[in-house]
This record gives sequence, structure tokens and C-alpha cells, in this order.
Amino acid sequence: MKEGREQKDPGKLELIATKSFEPYSDMYRIVDFLNKSLKEKRVMFGLTKDKENGKMIITIYEV
Repeated sequence: MKEGREQKDPGKLELIATKSFEPYSDMYRIVDFLNKSLKEKRVMFGLTKDKENGKMIITIYEV
């Protein structure tokens, strides 16, 4: 176990970071590319749209 980090449950996603930004139509392609390319690094990216303000939110998880 790494110092300063709790042992996490297997299969549980750990939130690393989120960032909101103005909508970009091809952002889903970037997220798909990152997920496929970095799968072995145990990270996963998510993309959602905030309907209240119209911004996109990218989320990074450790798998």
C-alpha cells in the first residue's frame, strides 16, 4: 500500500479530478481515445454536460 493512501475496494472508482469547460463537439472522441490508450494505467475518463449552465465536465478516476 502506498504511504498516505488508504487501501481502496477492488473495482471501486476513486475520483482524481474534475474540470468544467465550454462545450466542444468532439470532446467525446478525446475522452474515448484517452480511455482506450490509458486503460493499462488504471485511469478512466468520463464526460458529462451540466444542463444548468451548458458546460461540459471531464472527470478522471483511478480504477
